[in-house]
Parts: sequence; structure tokens; C-alpha cells
Amino acid sequence: MEINRALVNDFYIGLDGRSREALDSAVSKVVETKRRGGKVAVVTGSGPNLHEGITTLIAELMGKGIVDAVTTSSAVINHEMSGSLDRVKMCDASKFGFDRSRMPRGNVFEVSDLSEDQIDILRKEMILDDDILERGKKTEGRMVVKAAGNMAYPMGLRTEKIAEEVLSLSRQSGLPFETIAGWGCDRRTMLGMGAEKGIPVLVTIPQMIGGGHVGLAVGDSITVAERSRRIADMLGTADVIIESAVALTQEIHDGPFETYTGHGIWSWWQGQPVFSLENKTLIRFDLDENLRLAQDLQKESSMIQEAINKGLPKTKISKIPFRMEMSAFARHEGSLPVIGDIGMIWPVFALRIADELGIKLDFISYKQETEEGIEMREWIVKNVKFLDRGKMLKKFIEWNDRK
Repeated sequence: MEINRALVNDFYIGLDGRSREALDSAVSKVVETKRRGGKVAVVTGSGPNLHEGITTLIAELMGKGIVDAVTTSSAVINHEMSGSLDRVKMCDASKFGFDRSRMPRGNVFEVSDLSEDQIDILRKEMILDDDILERGKKTEGRMVVKAAGNMAYPMGLRTEKIAEEVLSLSRQSGLPFETIAGWGCDRRTMLGMGAEKGIPVLVTIPQMIGGGHVGLAVGDSITVAERSRRIADMLGTADVIIESAVALTQEIHDGPFETYTGHGIWSWWQGQPVFSLENKTLIRFDLDENLRLAQDLQKESSMIQEAINKGLPKTKISKIPFRMEMSAFARHEGSLPVIGDIGMIWPVFALRIADELGIKLDFISYKQETEEGIEMREWIVKNVKFLDRGKMLKKFIEWNDRK
């Protein structure tokens, strides 16, 4: 994809002054870290990270050696298994004769917009209802590009069924769901690139149950304790942690094995491996101005830490709606809040880092409302393929033979 540098620069200018300053610092920190051989981990949410093309951009940064580890949500796993973004027709469910009480809000039924070749692939894996497919073609509806799979027939159902198969392979091997699913995913997804490069991609505990049976299968594939340990090892080795439009991060970055702001003291007390966020850099891309305000209150008066020391409620002390992730972030000396639209922040961030390191990016994301953003989303629909079951099984056999 040709990169529109002028538009990316417009995104930078469109941020407020403090966010531009924080973004400059964030770029410098990542560049300095990579030049000395350090590691960068990204903690992503779902929703806008998919719609703005950011998960695809992160996969690109993984492939270029800029991102070394990723945590995400089971919803993102679901969507990446289905191709990240796809096109569906949203129809009146009554045209299919379905029970309205079982349909989503608005009595909508979604049908995946698939080619005949894609349908033939699915036909070899599952029984397809040709009547639904035919009605889907003929029924009037609204074509929408959205997070792939999930609610649409047959791709959503196919992903649910493959999740059960991946879970079986996880139980046979002891490997996380994400590792095995990644073997069959497109390399332009975080899962697929992670599998190709040996980069860990894991769902966090707070983000586990989502994406239907995919979330359940992710949760059942390895124990909560093992997942927590793997994520702690991932974050413990990272010098920079980037949080992108994600909730509940305090329970991600300072969980049961982190000692600086978290609950790791008792793990240490009992002789278990622990890590510390001290001297790490926490970068957060977020729309919530209160995140930066909470940091200001801490810097100006140590208000947040004082509330914790006195056992007082932080919301009442700070007089702002206090989200869980604000506490550790506001108190951490190495935190950088970049407040703004992640569709504007990420392309500036990625392109500047790549330029500083002399790396050529083959993909860049754009804010989805722009003309380039619309074209980018169409590119993802066309080029990022759904999980290849045959490839996944072949990799599993190869792994089993090497074991």
C-alpha cells in the first residue's frame, strides 16, 4: 500500500498540543529501546483496534521486528480467525423465518458476503444450509464492513466450530489456543504473524470471555495460572508496554506476579518468580481525558498515591470518574498518556518509528472515516483471509512429530 504521508502528518497536527508532545516522547522511547535491543509489548483491546486497521498494523510491526509481544481479547482472536474485517449483508430476520426472540436487537440476521471459492472451502468442513445462503443472496439488506465472522452466517458459525477443534488440539498438546489458531491464520493478523515469527500473542484474563465459544475455548485451553504466568513473563521482559484502547489494564499489567504497583508481593514472599514495572515505560492511547487528568493530580499533589496510602476511595478524592487502569498508570513515573483517536495516533506512531529505524512499512492504517481509511478497510476485506484449517492441522502434525 502506498503511504499518504501528508495525511499522516495531518493526523499529528489534529492532536492537541499535549498529546503531540506525549506522542513525540513515546516514539523516542520506542526507538531508543529498539536500538539497544530492548523489547516492546502491545496490549490491545478489540472494537476500534480492528475497525481502524490497527491490529493489521500491529501485525506489520511484528513482522518488521518493532513489536515483540502482544496481548489482546478473545473477541479479537475470533475476528482474526475470520479474517479481521469482512463484508456482511444485514437482513430482516423475518425473511428467513427465524424466531424473533432469538435474534439480535432490531431483528437482524447477517449473511457473510463470500465468493463461491470460499463457500466451497467451508462446504468441505461443515454442512451448509443452502436455503439460507440463497435467501441471503436474494433478500434485500444493507452491506456493511465490520469485524469479521462473529454474528454472520456461515462465517460466524464456522469460527465457533473451529474453536472446538482448536481446543481439542490445545488439550492434546498443552499449547495455548492462540498458538494453534495462529498456525492457520493469515500472516497479516497478529495471530498469524505471531505464529510465523514465534512472537507470543495471548488473551489476558480480563479480556478472556468474549467472542462466543472462541472465548470459552481460549479460557479452557490452558489454566488461568499458566496464562497469568505467560503474560507476566511477556510483560516482565518488555521495556515498553503500549496500551491501545483497552479496558481493565491495571489487572493486566500489574497482576498476581507484579511487585511495583500490583499484588506480586505474596508471590515473591512464597518464592515464586515475579517482575516489576519500575523503570518500564507505559504508553497509553486513549480517548478519555480523565486518564491524563488523573496523572496530573498525582504529579501535582500525589493525590492518588495519598488516597491509596490512607485507604480512601480514589473517585471521591479526585472528583473524577475513576477507571481501574488509572491508578497504577497515574502513579507510574514512566507513564505517557496520548489522548486522542487511535485511528489518528497509530499511523503517526508507527510511521515515525519505522522512519527513525530505517524500516519500510508495507502497510499503514488510517482513520476509518477518511477516504484512505475506507480504502484500507476494503483492502483488509479483500486480502486478509480467514483461518486455513488445513494449514493449521498440517502445522500441528509437524509440531507433534518434532516433539
